Amino acid sequence: MSITDDSIMVIERQNEDIVIRLNASLIDMEEVQKLTNYFRLIESNARNKGTEEEASELAREVHSAWWATNRSRFIK
Repeated sequence: MSITDDSIMVIERQNEDIVIRLNASLIDMEEVQKLTNYFRLIESNARNKGTEEEASELAREVHSAWWATNRSRFIK
């Protein structure tokens, strides 16, 4: 399957991959990086098998570790 629009963008499915081709002269690379980051987030979330409880525990651990490292910056 392929979607084209005036040869500006081509989207193809190749086996298990989705390939997007853009005309580099028309696209701001900073915007491409933002889109890439978004796709990585989607991909990561799709692989996530954790539960809500595990996510909450991880958030508590990160908060505790951050506070242990940065406490002296806030409490003098």
